[in-house]
Amino acid sequence: MIENIKILQKELNIQFSDKVEDNFPLIWLRDHAKDELNWDERSNQRKTFTARIDSNLRIKEAIILENGKSLSILWSDLNSAIKYSHDFLRENIFSQKTNASNLKLWKSDDINVKTFIDYELATSKKGFKIFLKKLYDYGFCVIKDCKKELNTVEKIAKKIGYVRQSIFGGLWSFESNENMADSAYTSEELRPHTDATYSNDAPGLQLLLCCHYNAQGGESIMVDGFKIADVIKKEHKDLFDILSTVEVPGNYVGDGVFLESKRPIFKLNSNKEIVQVSFNNYDRAAFRLENDLMIKFYEAIKKFDLMANHHDFQWKYVLKPGELLIFNNWRILHGRKAFKGSRKMSGCYINKEDFDSVCKINNII
Repeated sequence: MIENIKILQKELNIQFSDKVEDNFPLIWLRDHAKDELNWDERSNQRKTFTARIDSNLRIKEAIILENGKSLSILWSDLNSAIKYSHDFLRENIFSQKTNASNLKLWKSDDINVKTFIDYELATSKKGFKIFLKKLYDYGFCVIKDCKKELNTVEKIAKKIGYVRQSIFGGLWSFESNENMADSAYTSEELRPHTDATYSNDAPGLQLLLCCHYNAQGGESIMVDGFKIADVIKKEHKDLFDILSTVEVPGNYVGDGVFLESKRPIFKLNSNKEIVQVSFNNYDRAAFRLENDLMIKFYEAIKKFDLMANHHDFQWKYVLKPGELLIFNNWRILHGRKAFKGSRKMSGCYINKEDFDSVCKINNII
């Protein structure tokens, strides 16, 4: 609850009952006024003309209401007081930890049956939240007892968001096909990587449903890229700095297109916290740095790639027909062991913001 407030010249100091406090800029509080004049409840959009807020804005009166559940502020440029809830203010504390700190970073020994869930439970009203929590916490999940058809992929995707279109289409099915320009269509080993390093906005989730398996080998591989980043940051800070600052180009050349984008292997937010791992040694395009830095870059990706290919960091599992693997492509590297025989998969991509959206709606984050 809100315990105490103190009006400063350009800020409002708010003290909460858990001993946390913060100085909220007056301009920020005024910009987030949610009365009829300043906020459209129907569309959840701001009506305030922020640029025209008085630079000499001040608080005429501030009162704690409902035993600390809310705060009422009468601004110098408004005739009616604006109400701010405790929850809104608490959620916007500047020092608030980000969602990344709540993730369950893992190595192979940390993963067990918690990553599996039955289709009927995952798609039920109650079980869907359980499924989302597993996917959010660990970065991947296996849904068992699915119907072995493309429609299953679409049903699950639509519960989360919508099917993303890409160079491969929306919903797709594939098996080994040497005529395709992508290494995923072979039966050879695929070392751990993330998809679409050639895209400015890489897909957030990937779904892979095993529809047919009459083969030897072909284990799916999951690697927690955030865990590797955490280890490298603690043990090899110089290499972490390279991986989080050097923009690495990826490209897709073939099938009538030339796609290219670039970003660091470890993408950080403004708080220097990791938000995306982007690594695909197959798709990495040619680029040059100053020679000493170029050599250091190769040292950095060697460390990263050898860790990603070490059994300590790999979860391996042979998908059976009717099992669907879904994973966060912004966090999890995926791969596959070589196989002999026939193996048919169906799948699709989902945008990252749609996954974030459904997690927020279900109070996962």
